[in-house]
Amino acid sequence: MAAITTIDDLKRLARRRVPKMFYDYADSGSYTESTYRDNESAFGKYRLRQRVARNIDNRSLKTQMIGRDVAMPMALAPVGLTGMQHADGEICAARAAEKAGIPFTLSTMSICSIEDVAQHTRAPFWFQLYVMRDRGFSESLIERAKAAKCDALVLTLDLQVLGQRHKDIKNGLSVPPKPTLASILDLMTKPRWGLQMLGTQRRTFRNIVGHAKGVSDLGSLSSWTAEQFDPTLDWSSVDWIKQRWPGKLILKGINDVEDAETAAAIGADAIIVSNHGGRQLDGAAASIDMLPRIVDAVGDRIEVHMDGGIRTGVDIFRAIALGAKAVYAGRAFVYGLGAMGEAGVDKAISILKGELDKTMALCGETDIRKVGRHNLLDMNAVAPRGAVTPLRPAAE
Repeated sequence: MAAITTIDDLKRLARRRVPKMFYDYADSGSYTESTYRDNESAFGKYRLRQRVARNIDNRSLKTQMIGRDVAMPMALAPVGLTGMQHADGEICAARAAEKAGIPFTLSTMSICSIEDVAQHTRAPFWFQLYVMRDRGFSESLIERAKAAKCDALVLTLDLQVLGQRHKDIKNGLSVPPKPTLASILDLMTKPRWGLQMLGTQRRTFRNIVGHAKGVSDLGSLSSWTAEQFDPTLDWSSVDWIKQRWPGKLILKGINDVEDAETAAAIGADAIIVSNHGGRQLDGAAASIDMLPRIVDAVGDRIEVHMDGGIRTGVDIFRAIALGAKAVYAGRAFVYGLGAMGEAGVDKAISILKGELDKTMALCGETDIRKVGRHNLLDMNAVAPRGAVTPLRPAAE
């Protein structure tokens, strides 16, 4: 096997090893997938200032996220069905995050349950909550997260209705896979994955089955899930959550300045500038493009994080330079997981960390906390006598 040096290398390996319906689930967006593509490509417009002859010894990527010390400004994002990319996938990813000194965020729609991850890790992890029509079930998830000593709740606000992802429909996505001719033929080419899955009992949505009222098997789960995403979710629902969750609260899915203003006023600890990885509103602005506008509007009142399109350490550097306190990597670690399990997540984190460190060095910085817009060029401005013009806040 050729040396793995990039997230793209892990992506190609994952594509060979993970069944098509689950690989496509992670590697897709809604409708035309324009926002999914823009999330990645939009980073390229933000050019870095290369600096030389500066002392760049003793560099540090250490910082904090909502008061928690982290080894680098990144958390692993909540991703549904992670345990179908690789057996016990959420446990594998949480262990890798723990070793790396960064937070892991468990999705409501995970294969391994809150209790599974708590049993197999020592570091506190974060739990991502979808608010369901059955508020009693949502409340029970909060109580289970408390019991597992999760030290932050990540409340997703942008899934009141489900954006259509054509690949999932065409692939007949189900958990576990339904035995159709197409799925059987695909699984026959993925023996490594099949053997791994035979070695675990975690093959359904274990946060839901046996916990939600009336959901005792896969048949009842399917109909329950179709009815449960709540279109009535509004800011009063956030207040309802705040009354029941005593710890840190992060609001995910903020991609508009007006919504960011409301989130800051409501008293959350942080927001995540995010368009759900391009999986909801097709045609929405790329997260990195909305980031500086939102930072300028509320960055002095609430901690601003960013999610969407992170594939390299250079991407992380750009996001931090534009004002994000930290970023979330989702697909990047999922590719590693599908490629090589826990070792693949270790590799993905290591790749991103190494690229971030070297980018910071070549920009003449030694402390990630001091990176800012002075590290970016304003390519639209013309400076006198060929001087560079640092990127200014959007408000200016």
